[in-house]
Amino acid sequence: MTVYVDTSAFLAVLDADDQNHGRAREVWKRLLGGRNPLISSSYVLVETWALVQNRLGVEAVRSFSDDIFPLLGIIWVGADLHRRGVAALLAASRRNLSLVDCVSFEVMRDLGVKHVFTFDMHFREQGFSCMP
Repeated sequence: MTVYVDTSAFLAVLDADDQNHGRAREVWKRLLGGRNPLISSSYVLVETWALVQNRLGVEAVRSFSDDIFPLLGIIWVGADLHRRGVAALLAASRRNLSLVDCVSFEVMRDLGVKHVFTFDMHFREQGFSCMP
């Protein structure tokens, strides 16, 4: 089973002070042990790197780059995918829904991925199966 990984999961895995850290570490270990293909988008990577650098510092970015990034299949966002994400964001007309989320939904639908490692309930609203 392919699993899409969202920014909220990466942050929870890396940040020991995150309220979801314990659950995130358990899920992360289970995913790695199960040899599940893990994917994410280039937009999630940019968002994650920015938030990790801001909240945890450059050493945490280095850890993410060295230890987590190599485990991921990356879907690189091009012009068409970006446009579809923007269209979905504008159609939803919701203040707390991000472009990164909307692009993630498009990626998952395009690839037929149903499972996501996230703590963001927008994925559940879109009909995806969320871990934990």
